[in-house]
Amino acid sequence: MKKGRYGKFGGQYVPETLMTALIELEQAYEAAKEDPSFQKELDYYLRDFVGRENPLYFAERLTELVGGAKIFLKREDLNHTGAHKINNSLGQALLAIRMGKRKIVAETGAGQHGVATATACALFGLECVVFMGKEDIRRQQLNVFRMELLGAKVVSVDKGAGTLKDAVNEALRYWVAHVDDTHYILGSALGPHPFPQIVRDFQRVIGVETRRQIVEKTGRLPDAVVACIGGGSNAIGMFHPFVDDEDVALYGVEAAGSGIASGRHAAAIADGKEGVLHGAYMYVLQDADGFIQEAHSISAGLDYPAVGPEHCHLHDIGRVTYSAVTDTEALEGLQVLARTEGIIPALESAHAVKFAMDLARDMTSEEIIVICLSGRGDKDMQTVREALGGGVQ
Repeated sequence: MKKGRYGKFGGQYVPETLMTALIELEQAYEAAKEDPSFQKELDYYLRDFVGRENPLYFAERLTELVGGAKIFLKREDLNHTGAHKINNSLGQALLAIRMGKRKIVAETGAGQHGVATATACALFGLECVVFMGKEDIRRQQLNVFRMELLGAKVVSVDKGAGTLKDAVNEALRYWVAHVDDTHYILGSALGPHPFPQIVRDFQRVIGVETRRQIVEKTGRLPDAVVACIGGGSNAIGMFHPFVDDEDVALYGVEAAGSGIASGRHAAAIADGKEGVLHGAYMYVLQDADGFIQEAHSISAGLDYPAVGPEHCHLHDIGRVTYSAVTDTEALEGLQVLARTEGIIPALESAHAVKFAMDLARDMTSEEIIVICLSGRGDKDMQTVREALGGGVQ
């Protein structure tokens, strides 16, 4: 496979002003991968700062309620800062330091990546600017406060729908203008090469731990692995160590929003149009004239009109099955998990929970499903409360 390409997807569709920075980043990353001291330092922070490894938990009451396959949860929600995003932010912050860059720019949708990046910057004494859409700022005010408390400057993006796509646009523009002393910590497995590879590699720890833990607990690999997908960072980190295990079915769950037929969704693979966005060739939501369409999801973290290039390739070769879950269904998944296991998942993760519940019903009690619980739901409580009309259903 050509470097930076996943089948026909990926690439580097960027202005010439960014090519020098991308080449510098690729060279720095390739050198860091081969340097045992870099991995040793990252492992230290993942263990002593993030709290890895986190548990693989058997959801016994959820399994009993649903019937069918045994359901396990990979508890990324227990990481410091409350989501998988901290794995990548720490790795890229250490990479920035190796490149001599003490200033960081980032984008965020749900705020999880913004909080994780602001946390890493506070830890290492780096300056931090985070771009965030105005709509997401409204939905995620608590995370805005957390970022500011950690010393980051949060910049509201008023263009477009004021969601993650618009925040990525502005972060890229800022990076172009400050590339000499600033590293862009991209938060998902998308963007121009080498970002999809870097983010995937820093998130592989999820799947590596899961693979070992499920064998320790059950004596074998799972029958199915399920993860939610916006850009796709938690999913690609979970899937990658299982890709060569042909007996393990992999399922990615996009956000169907108000329903695929409504046109108000964030399911780029289900929509099936290819195009370029934010420096990479991917499946992208677009109209008949090729203009990017606004995405919609109740989950700010899934509210993005494209899917990372490696996911697009895994879809095309049939290795991963991609489905979509609506806002209403995700709310059901969130409430069921809360009431059966005492765990309130992020709205992103709730999409995977709902899909896995339906999948488990069609499987036997001898079979095993693992869900990547990518984050905790504290940040979404106001959104959930409003969606439920001020109370539970």
